[in-house]
Amino acid sequence: MTTATTDRWLSLDDGLPKIPERLLLAHGRGEVLFLSGAGVSKSAGLPMFRELTKKVYRALDRSVHEILKEIDSCGCRPREPCECAALDCSDLTDGQTAEVRRFQRREYDVVLGMLERRLDHHNSKRSRVRATVEEIFRGRNATPQPIHHNLIRLADRGPAAAIVTTNFDRLLDIAYHDCWSRRETHSLGAIPRPRAQAEFAGVLHIHGVLSEGGDQASELVLTEQDFADFYVRRTVVPDFIYDAARIFHLVLVGYSANDPPMQTLLNAVAADATRFGDIRERYAFLDADEHDRVALEDWTARGIEPIPYNPANCHAALHQTIERWANLSVIAGEQSTVDAEIRRLVETGWADSGASNRDLFEHLFRRGSPEERQRLSRVASDAGADFGWLNAITRVCKEKGLNEGP
Repeated sequence: MTTATTDRWLSLDDGLPKIPERLLLAHGRGEVLFLSGAGVSKSAGLPMFRELTKKVYRALDRSVHEILKEIDSCGCRPREPCECAALDCSDLTDGQTAEVRRFQRREYDVVLGMLERRLDHHNSKRSRVRATVEEIFRGRNATPQPIHHNLIRLADRGPAAAIVTTNFDRLLDIAYHDCWSRRETHSLGAIPRPRAQAEFAGVLHIHGVLSEGGDQASELVLTEQDFADFYVRRTVVPDFIYDAARIFHLVLVGYSANDPPMQTLLNAVAADATRFGDIRERYAFLDADEHDRVALEDWTARGIEPIPYNPANCHAALHQTIERWANLSVIAGEQSTVDAEIRRLVETGWADSGASNRDLFEHLFRRGSPEERQRLSRVASDAGADFGWLNAITRVCKEKGLNEGP
């Protein structure tokens, strides 16, 4: 692949964030694995980890819950630990106060583990904390949103589709069934080992999943003890991610930079990348301004290429990008959609077209097989493409290394 192509970032539509073209090309080769976090299901009304923790306390410890509400209104910066000294914890026990302090540091897995041990003295599947977590998720009666279906479409590698999630909910599973007419759910130790073949498929819940129907308790990776068990003692999750990072480019969607377990794990993968040559690049969609160098560096330093987007209007730019990517996908997209896009682009002369439209036009040719490029050339010509567009086609077709891996 040429250096220019390797370094190029392009937008799939006006106003959408730019994506590295090398990632788009890798996706077209079936070499991308998406990891879905809590942010994906937020649009369905399900809570992020912070909100989940507060809801658990509202159900089990109202006195601490009142303090947690004060923290939310204290004015501290949302991405950073709260250092508010005005909190009055005088009516709390030492244990409750310690939990509040951990909440201020955004260590929600630790907070829930402390609460669980204080109330139940154990972390079994039937603790009150876990029962409450299940009630919270089941009580929402959430349904899959467009982003769930579009992620399943992007997860399509041709012979099969696989997507990884740390979410407990089954919204991706329902979307998978809608797209593939079958259910294929795997959780924790039952997850298949990563491979490029068709048997690596389904929705892979690496932190556990709610049982169907709610007739039994679920095994969930929820507290810091759970993370120690599945990440350190049994190494179920690390082994899976290490293998996946060698076969696929990992793309994180719906995560924040302070998700400690996943970030710690990917730090270790980044360390491997300095020693082994077979680790693929890793990416994350980041709800931050593209000029926020500190936020971007927080990911880059972890060996992850951030793809920043504007989080305004309930993360509309992210949702639109995922949908647009799925619609134009080499594997899951419709040929008619791509043809219509080519016609739309050449309606405007090359000289009058913006750089983003030119980049997208070239990409649609660059990613295709020789036969596909010939077919699209006919579509463009029949639509009245001027010399500038036709010259761009010729230039792309002369590039060396098209459709080769990095």
